[in-house]
Amino acid sequence: MTDPLDRALGAYYGLALGDALGMPTQSMSRQDVVRCYGTLTGFVPAHPDNPISGGMPAGSVTDDTDQAVIVGRLVAEGRGRIDPLRLAHELLDWEKKMKANGSFDLLGPSTKAALDAVARGVPAHEAGRTGTTNGAAMRVTPVGIACAVEPLDAFLDRVVESCQVTHDTGIGIAGAAAVAAAVSTGVGGGSLDEAVDAAVSAARAGARRGHWVAGADIATRVAWAWDLVRGLPRAEALDRIVTLVGTSVASQESVPAAFAVLSVAEGDPWRAALLAANLGGDSDTIGAIAGAVAGSVTGLAALPAEAVGTLRRVNSLDLEALTGELLALR
Repeated sequence: MTDPLDRALGAYYGLALGDALGMPTQSMSRQDVVRCYGTLTGFVPAHPDNPISGGMPAGSVTDDTDQAVIVGRLVAEGRGRIDPLRLAHELLDWEKKMKANGSFDLLGPSTKAALDAVARGVPAHEAGRTGTTNGAAMRVTPVGIACAVEPLDAFLDRVVESCQVTHDTGIGIAGAAAVAAAVSTGVGGGSLDEAVDAAVSAARAGARRGHWVAGADIATRVAWAWDLVRGLPRAEALDRIVTLVGTSVASQESVPAAFAVLSVAEGDPWRAALLAANLGGDSDTIGAIAGAVAGSVTGLAALPAEAVGTLRRVNSLDLEALTGELLALR
């Protein structure tokens, strides 16, 4: 078994890997991905016409990694706790910097609406009452690194702190809980099957937190998507994920899609991230979630060293010290 630090680094860098591989295909249809890129087999620059990532160089990470680093830093500084209002201000500052740099890769719809509400004076515990998209799930990996999944209620308290200001709904929390629990299980030495089981259990419990909104049950859809594509050829599996699971920013689509990708890839982080990149839709987030979970199980040693080197070089990304601080909190 790989050691916990290697697994924790695998989760964080796996997130960045899936994010960067999916960067050029985000917001594109599956058909347009094939037309522009054929089959992606590695890092490529974004097509100039991409409305979000156009012009970004190969290997660039997006908001998924940036926000996961923000959350990780706040978890480390808070000794496992996150002040929701502090997170709101950190995310607003991040977007200001992105706009100043001319980036179109900005806050997602739920996060933007909630943070605009905070800026208008809405209390932090009310701002996220309608947030159901995947922004909380995409940035929650450091909570999974820092916190053991048992006892589950205490674990969910930490997940909710990372969600509340932007995604304080049963759907938003369930999606984040699924990802965090899978990562935590992997970092703790669990197998891929154990990580998926933990994701389903945590999503089921997380759905009972926050404000109720109508929508499909994430725990049920994760389990269904995991089995839906098991053993299928790659092309058929991708088609099923696109047409049946869905690849939008909705948590009920992108979170189960990430677990479907993991099923097809049999937990290999590089294969999972590439599969996500070839989906289109919210491919960077699907890849980030799949890469984080796979990396937590296999460890950093299973990620291609050359790819990790590219992530570090292109993005000036150094996650070692922060990962060590997070792991020390377990």
